[in-house]
Amino acid sequence: MNLPSQPDREFEQRLASPLLEVLIRAGLILAMVLLCYRVFSPFLILMTWALILAVTLYPLHQSLAGRIGGKQGLAATLLVIIGVALIVAPTAMLMSSLGDSVYQLVNDVQNNSLKIPAPRPGVEEWPVVGKQIHEVWAKAHADLPALAQSMQPKIGELAKTALGFVASIGGGLLQFLAALIIAGILMAFGQSGGRGSLAISARLAGAARGGELVKLSTATIRAVAQGVIGVAFIQAIIVGLALLAAGVPWAGALAVVVLVLGIAQVPALIVTLPAIIYLWSSGDYSNAAAIAYTVILLVSGMADNVLKPLMLGRGVDAPMPVILLGALGGMATAGILGMFVGATLLALGYQLFMGWVATNSEAGQVRAESEAPPAS
Repeated sequence: MNLPSQPDREFEQRLASPLLEVLIRAGLILAMVLLCYRVFSPFLILMTWALILAVTLYPLHQSLAGRIGGKQGLAATLLVIIGVALIVAPTAMLMSSLGDSVYQLVNDVQNNSLKIPAPRPGVEEWPVVGKQIHEVWAKAHADLPALAQSMQPKIGELAKTALGFVASIGGGLLQFLAALIIAGILMAFGQSGGRGSLAISARLAGAARGGELVKLSTATIRAVAQGVIGVAFIQAIIVGLALLAAGVPWAGALAVVVLVLGIAQVPALIVTLPAIIYLWSSGDYSNAAAIAYTVILLVSGMADNVLKPLMLGRGVDAPMPVILLGALGGMATAGILGMFVGATLLALGYQLFMGWVATNSEAGQVRAESEAPPAS
């Protein structure tokens, strides 16, 4: 059996010592990263949303700061106050209406005081599900307590889920308020933050590619946050307030539906038109009031036609299915606030990935052209 020679053993020892040192350093860095992530993870969604808000509102912040003598802190404070007045307060009103509606429904079902109107003619003739819907509807109209008693476990689970959803929306609203305040702080120090972002991108992707990476990320965040999420959120508030003023039941729930439809780029008229039909068919409104509320609901349902040109400077390059999947996945992961964060992050990841693919394709094409033999 041949033993390794003395030079070989010395070479192995010289190689093992630096390798062991590198592994120890890598392990310590990994442990530090994991510990930092564990400490920071409860605030990850909040800080991500604050960063998205800061990047989106920074041009408006700079414009406002220029009008008041370049005072960055004062401009950020004014933007936070305006955001609370125009977004947080109306949203709180709609969420309060939604919570009251859910609580009233659960209370009426539990106390057997809920009244269900008789099924309308023609429901039984609906395709596929008409007979089942008519049967349950007629039973609920004739003897709602018995129906509620037979479906008590399901009703209890649905009530618990609905109340939990309302509570999560309330928690999300508080998180949004905190994110708005943090975004104001970030905007007040926006210049140093911009330099830091450029330095990090240059360290990760190189000096030449780092600036392009920051520009692409900023443009994508602003396009999605303003042109998709922002438009859907503002329109949901406008439609919700119009429904609340018109006295339409479940105005808060319908506002949430408008929000989801807006993110999916579906017109809000799908919600406002049935509300208008309810106004005219309920018989609780005079002709003048019905006409006035009809005009308000029609205008609010088409508000996105005005908001999109104002808030979207260019088209969103990410496909709508990517944004919708990000919104739904974010909502399933982190509640109502995660819907906004998920849509923006997934669109940003898609754009960065496609930019990386395009860069590699261009580099490969240039390399192939340089290696091609000259034409004879």
